[in-house]
Amino acid sequence: MKILIKNGRVIDPASGLDDVGDVAIAAGRIVSLKNTPPDFSPNRTVDATGCVVAPGLIDLAARLREPGHEHEGMLESELAAAVAGGVTSLVCPPDTDPVLDEPGLVEMLKFRAEKLHQSRVFPLGALTRALEGQSLTEMVELTEAGCVGFSQADVPMGNTLVLLRALQYAASFGYTVWLRPQDGCLGGGVAASGALATRLGLSGVPVIAETIALHTIFELMRATGARVHICRISSAAGVALLERAKAEGLDVTADVSINSLHLTDMDIGYFDSRMRLNPPLRQQRDRDALRQALADGIIDALVSDHTPVEADAKTLPFAEAEPGATGLELLLGLACKWGQDSGVGLARALATLTTGPAQVLGSTLGTLQASAGQLVKGGVADICVFDTQSEWTVQTDALRSQGKHTPFSGYQLPARVRCTLVAGQLAYEA
Repeated sequence: MKILIKNGRVIDPASGLDDVGDVAIAAGRIVSLKNTPPDFSPNRTVDATGCVVAPGLIDLAARLREPGHEHEGMLESELAAAVAGGVTSLVCPPDTDPVLDEPGLVEMLKFRAEKLHQSRVFPLGALTRALEGQSLTEMVELTEAGCVGFSQADVPMGNTLVLLRALQYAASFGYTVWLRPQDGCLGGGVAASGALATRLGLSGVPVIAETIALHTIFELMRATGARVHICRISSAAGVALLERAKAEGLDVTADVSINSLHLTDMDIGYFDSRMRLNPPLRQQRDRDALRQALADGIIDALVSDHTPVEADAKTLPFAEAEPGATGLELLLGLACKWGQDSGVGLARALATLTTGPAQVLGSTLGTLQASAGQLVKGGVADICVFDTQSEWTVQTDALRSQGKHTPFSGYQLPARVRCTLVAGQLAYEA
């Protein structure tokens, strides 16, 4: 199918392109940018006047809840939410039920996702069997089945020797290990340690739960030469350690969630369970440090940390509520809002959702690697078209995700997605 996107503001953060023009697409690839060949005859024309034409977004943290948690989300609903948010590729953690620690489970998930012809799904394999932190999984077999890295999801690794062995093994094959920096003994609380948690009587998670874990990870990286992606960094102290590790030359990347980028512990208010998140919301100084680190490129990517939660699990006392929030459909709007508020601009905001995540994934993207997260002639046509002038209100009932709980309910956000193309096919159209 041939598609012509006309008169849009074409922004490609990777090349610096920012100009009004057309994008011609045929056989799932971009035929031309800006100037359409005179002999190009489209089957479908999309008028993008007043809209931005950008690379499809890449989300490095989105739980699809299948298999095992279908009451909270299914592939159909969550991938529909993804394309409605302009997300054309996403990484899902291995904490499904059963855990993604066997090749057959990974193959089944990818097969189910591919049949839906929506966002591309890149699974993370479990680093240890059943995420129990005791014995390593068969990383080679899981990679052959389609895993792009290995993770413990949100389960802390209690045994440092096992983590050392895991990093040694991953380094020998060039695999990336994705780790949430959280000390298992210190990270069992439900809110960030501080005056608010004390006043509300909530068990706290101190910043050192993150920094101790980061110190351990970086020391093991020095010993093994492994490549590590730090998932959802949440504190100013953690950012400082990350910056030093990068300056030292360690092969490390990191992401931050939309929740930590925009909210603080004060948003918990009077025990609002929508703010029950993991990692917990921290103080304003931490949020400010995260926003600056993302602007400076110390943090490589912004993620939705999409975790749909059923209503019964949220309508509980704060400490008992299940952590998590829906975010796929909000990722672009919240990134653009950060770009406006911080003054870094639209192109930089888009880079944290396109080129940054693509660089984190690197060669694991396979045939997509050369064009992922960018608009390039001959590249795969994963494209998001959105209207920056159209503000919209986050209404939970209108979300396509099966999870209706978000801390951003009622927010006014910029950037309404008009259409999303995956491999040159219209996967979503408003």
